[in-house]
Amino acid sequence: MSNNIEVIAITKKMLREGIDKNTYWHGDLTPLPKSKALWLVSNSRIEDDDYCGVIGYADHKMISFVFMFPDWLNSATDTKTKVYWMISWWVDKAYKDTVLGTYIYNEAVNYTGKQILIKSYAENVTTFYEKQPFTIIASRLRHTIFFSLDASMLIGRFKFLKLFKFILDRVDATAAAIIRLFNRPKARKRTKALIYDYCTQLDDATWEFIAPFCKNDLIYKTKEYINWQIDGRQYTQTPIPTKHPYKSLQTGTSNNIHIHNLKIIKENEIIGFLSYVVNYNEFNVKYFLAKEEEYDLCIDALMDNFIQKRTKFIFTDDTRLSDAITKRYKTIFTHRVTKKGLAHDETTLDFENANMLNRDGHFY
Repeated sequence: MSNNIEVIAITKKMLREGIDKNTYWHGDLTPLPKSKALWLVSNSRIEDDDYCGVIGYADHKMISFVFMFPDWLNSATDTKTKVYWMISWWVDKAYKDTVLGTYIYNEAVNYTGKQILIKSYAENVTTFYEKQPFTIIASRLRHTIFFSLDASMLIGRFKFLKLFKFILDRVDATAAAIIRLFNRPKARKRTKALIYDYCTQLDDATWEFIAPFCKNDLIYKTKEYINWQIDGRQYTQTPIPTKHPYKSLQTGTSNNIHIHNLKIIKENEIIGFLSYVVNYNEFNVKYFLAKEEEYDLCIDALMDNFIQKRTKFIFTDDTRLSDAITKRYKTIFTHRVTKKGLAHDETTLDFENANMLNRDGHFY
């Protein structure tokens, strides 16, 4: 273990300067894609002296990273209460059994004034958080709905199956094709009267539709904020990924990563809004908003898009959405895992009435 360890807290201003000088994008592993960094500094809610992360270096090699940035809590008044999302906490395996990871974590918490929100955390740090001054503000199921056998997941769980990858890929493709054969006619028939108005940013009419759904969200939503949240510039396409010079801890770089935002229109009226990220085989739902009387029809619109993109599984924290999909369409199986949202005990928050939804803190 190196004695030459350096810990740096990164503000928005430092991150902006680092983008220009390519400070954080060298070596095999970087904290986040440069496109994500550019997207982050474009957020007007983040001030120049706000912290966006803490990095630990040993001999100029990144060995730890806490990714975080500020947001505003929703409030019945015009008062804007700043909190920090702690997006991820990573420590190099060579330092996992040292005090370094905990030290950098505590530094990050102190930089934020202990105004910390955590959307979810990995199972391997459950014991750690049980001993920390955090309160559970949301407990929800995370749903992964599979429409194929997903060979990559099977290989990840059972390493010996890697020897049979060629066969599994063929079985996977066949299963996905059969499921699409059942589901595509349903989706097409049910959505025949719908129009999808795809957009890169919200117009006034779309915001007018969205705003009532978000008025009680944990995080204060504005037209500008959602436009930032769904901005496609945060993702980097790598047509030849093996030639890309580095990997990143944060999602955002792929040979097939796109965000799609659309108004679902029936008889010239908006009945729903959908925003989703496609990352190779994954269909990750950011926003699913629908008029109550048209909820099932908007589910059909979502499935129409899912089938067209030829993705293999849907990822969401919205239990109602997951249950509606599995009720109306054929699937292979649904994997569910409980995720807990946390807030530091010193966070300025109404713990009893806090409601963390799928779209709150969704920065995938």
